[in-house]
Amino acid sequence: MGKIKVVHYINQFFANIGGEEKADYPAELRKGEFVGPGMALNQAFGDEAEIIATIICGDSYFNENIETTKAQILEWVKELAPDVFIAGPAFNAGRYGVACGTMAAAVKEELGIPALTGMYEENPGADMFKNNVYMIATKNSAAGMRDAVKKIAPLALKLAKGEKIGASCEEGYLPNGVRVNFFEEKRGSERAVDMLIKKLAGKPFVTEYPMPDFDRVEPNPAVKDLAHTKVALVTSGGIVPKGNPDHIESSSASHYGEYDITGVMNLDEATYETAHGGYDPVYANADADRVLPVDVMRDLEKEGVIGELHTKFYTTVGNGTAVASAKAFAAEYAQKLVADGVGAVILTST
Repeated sequence: MGKIKVVHYINQFFANIGGEEKADYPAELRKGEFVGPGMALNQAFGDEAEIIATIICGDSYFNENIETTKAQILEWVKELAPDVFIAGPAFNAGRYGVACGTMAAAVKEELGIPALTGMYEENPGADMFKNNVYMIATKNSAAGMRDAVKKIAPLALKLAKGEKIGASCEEGYLPNGVRVNFFEEKRGSERAVDMLIKKLAGKPFVTEYPMPDFDRVEPNPAVKDLAHTKVALVTSGGIVPKGNPDHIESSSASHYGEYDITGVMNLDEATYETAHGGYDPVYANADADRVLPVDVMRDLEKEGVIGELHTKFYTTVGNGTAVASAKAFAAEYAQKLVADGVGAVILTST
């Protein structure tokens, strides 16, 4: 038997074509080439497997042309007839994660070829596809590439060979709802006591039956006197002054913006735009009030429905941004809002 044949899918960034400015790069097939993370994968395979082709597609292009692009890529993969298909890893890049999940699931379900991908657990693609395809759990950013490759390569070889796949804790993939039996060295009562002792001592331990973590937020009491309340606008829709002066990322935002709207009656096309990736920006760029309704708030202010509109708004990009980051942003600017006497906040998205 010859080497296991692998087809690898990556986006424009990992193909060294460009960043967001090249996100509209159409699907391309490069036969006989391994690019970007494919170099590390090929090395990890050793003599057992080789990447016979790399498929590249811009994140925006894929997500804006999903059906036609998926059909084209499936046609290429069918022709190449690999033993296994690998997409990514996508880490916490939202559009990339959706593309990787879409293609890995399609290759598995429509062509019957083993497929896997990898991404951060909070990537939107993880929720969408982790129950459809094996998905290696990665770190938040490409800084975790080495660790991701060390897990992806052996699982890909197992899938290609048709070998039995172990539990998620053994293989490193995100739990997919399928329980796999395996033998522990200690019986259950001993393991339970060990965990209890660690918990009482404040030491880290791993439960064998993780419960779902529901983030429930208790609603605040209704605003008693809205007509005398200062109201602020906050958005995850990425509305920023023209030119995006603080360079808020279009995906996986690492910070937020704080902008003064004193005297601003509406957000016109000449002075405001969206930095958000992952949705068609045309309508938001034509009239940013569609995402951040300053014009309507000014009307309510004039009519006396609200006391006043706060002189600042806070903005970031929700696309692929980690929940932990979003919480940290909110904790920081919430203190500023309180200090400025804001009594109510309207949160808008895309």
